[in-house]
Amino acid sequence: MKQKRYVVAIDQGTTSCRAIVFDPQGAIVSTAQKEFTQFFPKSGWVEHDAEEIWQVQLEVLHEAVKLLDLEEIAAIGITNQRETTVVWDKQTGKPLHPAIVWQCRRTSAMCEELKQQGWEPIIRSKTGLVLDAYFSGTKLKWLLDNNPDIRAKAEQGEALFGTIDSWLIWKLTEGRQHVTDASNASRTMLLNIHSVQWDDDILRELNIPKAMLPEVKSSSEVYGYTELLGTTAGVRIPIAGAAGDQQAALFGQGCFTEGMAKNTYGTGCFVLKQTGEKPVMSEKGLITTIAWSLNGKVYYALEGSVFNAGTVVQWLRDGLGIVGTAAETEVIAKSVEHTEGVYFVPAFTGLGTPYWEPDARGMITGLTRASTRAHIVRAALESIAFQSYEVLQVMEEESGIHLRELRVDGGAVKNEFLMQFQADLLGVAVTRPRVIETTALGAAFLAGLAVGLWNDLSELEQLKGYDRSFRPAKDEAYRKQAVSAWQRAVAYQLG
Repeated sequence: MKQKRYVVAIDQGTTSCRAIVFDPQGAIVSTAQKEFTQFFPKSGWVEHDAEEIWQVQLEVLHEAVKLLDLEEIAAIGITNQRETTVVWDKQTGKPLHPAIVWQCRRTSAMCEELKQQGWEPIIRSKTGLVLDAYFSGTKLKWLLDNNPDIRAKAEQGEALFGTIDSWLIWKLTEGRQHVTDASNASRTMLLNIHSVQWDDDILRELNIPKAMLPEVKSSSEVYGYTELLGTTAGVRIPIAGAAGDQQAALFGQGCFTEGMAKNTYGTGCFVLKQTGEKPVMSEKGLITTIAWSLNGKVYYALEGSVFNAGTVVQWLRDGLGIVGTAAETEVIAKSVEHTEGVYFVPAFTGLGTPYWEPDARGMITGLTRASTRAHIVRAALESIAFQSYEVLQVMEEESGIHLRELRVDGGAVKNEFLMQFQADLLGVAVTRPRVIETTALGAAFLAGLAVGLWNDLSELEQLKGYDRSFRPAKDEAYRKQAVSAWQRAVAYQLG
């Protein structure tokens, strides 16, 4: 038998499918990526073709492993866009409706109606989530309510539901396994996160047949095997790990200890803090979610959202035209010592945690005749850090768990001014990894653990290489003054 040398991570995102091969040291061996079609049938509606996702994902899988000996692949791990809802025929394996994407707002009115009926506190206490169209539950209800043929199949046990992880596992195992992992299940608004079981009360209210739902498994175990990666007869590769994209990034960042947190700086920011084996329920708009299930234990996280991060820099470039590239902002921001009282509240699409003001709009305040392009650019970058700081502060207040360190990923982590300012605000180290593909790495780690390629979390921690750790260079007085001024600007904006 040949030595197992590789783990393949499937990273199925909102706009593209990727496959990345990692070696036992956690280094990238090969990668392949391809975009797929986005559908917008009505204003606020977003759909995908699940069959196209499968075909594109299979194509990039073959591309990523084409130079490997398939017998040396230890396992496949999956990470995926969360909440996107797929329903397919149990017999034919064909999707019965376009996939309803997490971004889709078609069930907003349904959510409002459920709130009027008093379901919001029930949903929050059972699932840890806010009652919102973002999650899978009302998407699935809408699909059943508006398609009598699918409803009939579902009630006869002939229609299956899953998030993207379930769909891919079902296809890879050629219909043998209908499963999901606990982290993805916790994003459906159908799972009781305390018992880690599908919630009968919610299913009854939404009129969803339980037989449609996948079996909930841990995030690291062998779900089944695939023989679809090549022409070599008899090569069965275990599918051995799965987690939603943000939870996978938390795992890939090595946030294995209670109190550790990661922030992904993308279009917005996704902040997750691991809270251990007890869910922390939020009163300030944070989401309580399952981080992962591992070795018979369930670990939880708090999650908060910053709506506008990378969009701030894009606006400076494309809207104002005061920078040519995102990379320029670092040099420009460093050209002044401070913003001279200029604050940028980037509420282009409202404010997220902890304000939850969807109608708020952006504002620049404190301008004088002495204000320059550099002051505005610096204030824009600082606004990303201020918003992330506020999410992490709420997490600390509600969990009672002190932040140990912030591990970061996403495109903006290349900006060293932003990273240093974030560390100065938080008063803890901000650590940037050497391998920035932390989401895929998390899926690989979970799969590799299940098949014994790695023995335990301490071994994975040793593999984590860090490019740089930004240490706080300011004192507590500076932090308090800076945060107070930012919060005055936000309060002014909110009126």
